[in-house]
Amino acid sequence: MSLRTRIKFCGITRIDDVRRSVELGVDAIGLVFTRSSQRFVGISQARVIRNELPAFVTAVALFMDDEAGWIEEVIASVQPDILQFHGAETDGFASSFARPYIKAVPMGSLADIARHASAYPNAAGLLLDSHARGARGGTGATFDWTRILAGSGRQFVLAGGLNVANVAEAITTVRPYAVDVSSGIESAPGIKDAAKMRAFAAEVRQADAARED
Repeated sequence: MSLRTRIKFCGITRIDDVRRSVELGVDAIGLVFTRSSQRFVGISQARVIRNELPAFVTAVALFMDDEAGWIEEVIASVQPDILQFHGAETDGFASSFARPYIKAVPMGSLADIARHASAYPNAAGLLLDSHARGARGGTGATFDWTRILAGSGRQFVLAGGLNVANVAEAITTVRPYAVDVSSGIESAPGIKDAAKMRAFAAEVRQADAARED
């Protein structure tokens, strides 16, 4: 029996996009708390978004080399379900906040996925993204998915340049546990496009249905 591919819409900044995500049955939404990001959301707006989420829709708080004090403030104020780290954070640092965490893997520059994964034994999951080490995600660029086939042996979230046109191929090629999309469903950074959101979710479900045939 094949698993259903989970869906995460990342870089959410608007309440209407949250509601649409919920209507589409998305499993998780990502809120970016790194201030230099074009998709940054402040605590007050994040709390409004968080309060809109029903049970069983996961709130993910994304950070990149942010200070511990800021992360703790976000946790106390927003109460995210899980943290996501995109920088040079160590396993010890990421594990210190009493929340499960996901670690992004910079596939744009990484040669040995398994070695990188082994440095994060406490991670709840790995997110394979197209960015290079020290760079940001959300660029719309992809990476060579076939590199995953000899990867870490752990369940992973696939990110990096996913969109309506390629997500079905990605699922068929590497069979990720989940897919994570940001720029691929946007009209501008942080502004989600309703038609792209619907089409992306539909493509994921059609790809899953094809795997079961």
